Amino acid sequence: MSDLGGAEPLPGVTPSSLAEQPLRAAVDAAMRRYFAHLDGGTVTDLYAMVMAEVEAPLLTAVMDHTQGNQTRAAEILGLNRGTLRKKLKQHDLI
Repeated sequence: MSDLGGAEPLPGVTPSSLAEQPLRAAVDAAMRRYFAHLDGGTVTDLYAMVMAEVEAPLLTAVMDHTQGNQTRAAEILGLNRGTLRKKLKQHDLI
């Protein structure tokens, strides 16, 4: 069983299918490549780095999907509309 951290799965997505998702596999592969190329270097703030890399394209994709409808995008993302606007501004998306 997959731990969703208390989040509800998307409609039609079962915990067993989460392990088969291409996004999960892509993140795993990217992180393995990242660690393999460190060549003994140290890492700090990895979580912040990964989130910064992922958040902007996620927001862009959802905004495209909703044709710019911030209320609907916030619902899809599970965010407050104000929080979504703040994040969009942080990434120069509005």
